[in-house]
Amino acid sequence: MLQTILVIEDDANLQTFISTLLTDNFYSVKVLADGVNAIKTIEKINPDLVLLDLNLPNIKGESVCSQIKKDYPALPVIILTAKSALSDKLNAFDLGADDYITKPFAAEELIARIKATLKQNKKIDKLKVADLEMNTESMEVKRNGKLINLTSQEYKLLECLILNKDKVLSRETLLNKIWQNSFDIETRVVDVYISYLRRKIDKNAKNKLIHSVRGFGYSLKAS
Repeated sequence: MLQTILVIEDDANLQTFISTLLTDNFYSVKVLADGVNAIKTIEKINPDLVLLDLNLPNIKGESVCSQIKKDYPALPVIILTAKSALSDKLNAFDLGADDYITKPFAAEELIARIKATLKQNKKIDKLKVADLEMNTESMEVKRNGKLINLTSQEYKLLECLILNKDKVLSRETLLNKIWQNSFDIETRVVDVYISYLRRKIDKNAKNKLIHSVRGFGYSLKAS
């Protein structure tokens, strides 16, 4: 069965190019010129992935991304935009985007990034380290029984650390795992998100779980 990709892009020439590219690579494609009917379309066609432009008419792409991730948290969203500022990228990831590609882009890279995003391993339902618990079905995270609200990227980063507990992971490894080999994202983004996680996971806890390894990266361990 063909995987379906919903493309939300208002540039007619780019619509045609992306549709042809995806069809040639054996994907089923649905195209929208704006994001107003995005949620209704998702309900109707149940896509496997969304390619989303940020510069859309009628409604901002950021708002569309936020709504998709609110209603369909497991649906992968790849941002495809001319916006290249680090602040735009960080904001998109905070809204739940799974990857971020800037225009102009190489056709081969777009296909590679789509394949990488779609390639998901079956997740373990419940993960636990000390008093930190993660339910990968409901996407709930609790510490000492208290619910912790995380953004999509914070959640993915924490999940990666838990799955590799007691191992030291380099910034490059975390960048490639969480940001799907986004070559235009710098490794310092990892440091930024680790600091976000620490404030939510460790700030008020006696036993710190997230540890820095000087000159290498980070590790999550119970002691």
